Amino acid sequence: MPKTDISRTELLNALHGVLQPDNFKDYGPNGLQVEGRERIAHIVSGVTASRALIDAAIDAKADAIFVHHGLFWRGQDGTVTGWMKQRLQRLLQHDINLIAYHLPLDAHPELGNNAQLAKLWGLEVVSRFGDQNLGLLGRRSDGQAFASAQDLAAAIAKTLGRTPTVVSEESKPLQKIAWCSGGAQSYFEDAIAAGADAFITGEISEPQAHLARETGVAFLACGHHATERYGAPAVAGHVAQMLGLTHQFIDIDNPA
Repeated sequence: MPKTDISRTELLNALHGVLQPDNFKDYGPNGLQVEGRERIAHIVSGVTASRALIDAAIDAKADAIFVHHGLFWRGQDGTVTGWMKQRLQRLLQHDINLIAYHLPLDAHPELGNNAQLAKLWGLEVVSRFGDQNLGLLGRRSDGQAFASAQDLAAAIAKTLGRTPTVVSEESKPLQKIAWCSGGAQSYFEDAIAAGADAFITGEISEPQAHLARETGVAFLACGHHATERYGAPAVAGHVAQMLGLTHQFIDIDNPA
């Protein structure tokens, strides 16, 4: 018979077991970021620990919030004022645990953001590349090539619900597709070196447009939030089912 609630420690141990955060060098703390109540029955997952998500989780009577983007990052000044105070105040007043996993949530081979994108787009992984092997290189599961960068962009737009920014100087079939969710535009050169015909990520910066034009490798920027809204509910849902908890994903719209 499913449990109605578990201890915070039991939940954290399960998440650490799935995501293995000690295997990564990250930009902020993975795991528990704000301590709330000891017993947990209901988890809300989301992409970012924004005030809007926290308010929605309060309304949903969550005991814990599980996100990809937590509150604390390397390089912050450490003050609790303004928006940081408002977010923390809500969490503490309502005794809600905030749990965040960043790179481990991108990298999980089955439940992570990049693996979920592969399922969404019908891609099979052939190899990994880039810093900490976060980038994936693969091909369509049906063995076919995308007719062009615009054909790939149309397939992505259909699944993500937004039109990608595409930089491509050539209209040619794309067989080898590389991808990495979020702000991974700096992985583009590694994707080129890995032999990709196209690289998909969330954001584009000024240098990538020139590299795409000069190398003939298409670059598709599909939205940071849009490419990272699949790992958190996959992991939280998996662990909730494993532990007998309830779970709901709350997607706070973000144009970025």
